[in-house]
Amino acid sequence: MSAFAGKTVVITGASSGIGRALCLELARQQPRLVLAARDAGRLAEVAQDCESAGAEALVVPTDVASEAAYRNLIENTVERFGGIDALVVNAGRTMWARFDEVRDIALYEELMRVNYLGCVYPTFYALPHLKKSQGRIVAVSSLAGLTGVPERTGYAASKHALFGFFDSLRIELAATGVSVTVAAPDFVVSEIHRRAIGFDGKPLGKSPMDEPRIMTAEECARGILRAMEARRRVWVGSLRGRLGLLVRPFFPGLVDAAAARAIRRHR
Repeated sequence: MSAFAGKTVVITGASSGIGRALCLELARQQPRLVLAARDAGRLAEVAQDCESAGAEALVVPTDVASEAAYRNLIENTVERFGGIDALVVNAGRTMWARFDEVRDIALYEELMRVNYLGCVYPTFYALPHLKKSQGRIVAVSSLAGLTGVPERTGYAASKHALFGFFDSLRIELAATGVSVTVAAPDFVVSEIHRRAIGFDGKPLGKSPMDEPRIMTAEECARGILRAMEARRRVWVGSLRGRLGLLVRPFFPGLVDAAAARAIRRHR
């Protein structure tokens, strides 16, 4: 039997990129999916695709920076389905800018509000229900949450915060049966890059990535789903990421140089 058949799974950032791809992968197992993001129209399209694949889908348009919106998301979920079996916190924004070129420091607060608090809020409201089901929490961080990456200072800081929070939460929940998985993808083809904040606080409008050379959202979603099913602690989405984690304590300069080279090559 599939791990999530008939289970209620809440996914934030579900309208595009990794979130959308994960919804479609999960839909094949015929779960009850709750899709959250700001764009109601795109969520409806994802929901239709998920239902065509066999899932039951509930769309809850959600401001990913709002505590009240996340409380509403969880309340709607429990009212409709009676509980929660898995929470995937995936919504986020990114940036591409050297710190010494940034014009408005407020964008750092925005990134922390969306990328960090936007994961803490739904976890807070969903946790009582996850304890009842001995469910799963999955936080989509980034390889940038495990090492420094130039031109991504605000983004990397917010993703490091996710590792600190969810690693600590895992220990707190050890006796409850609730598992905590943190995913650390490498570069992934996603609209998040086109919407990345530039040095002037405006979206770039186009992806700076060499997209044919990086992981697709579908490949990433399959890796995260396998980690969800196995209740793994951490999933790192690339070989260079895994090697980097092994090498960094002994040769940190090599990892710094590799990160700088990856940004120069946009892959």
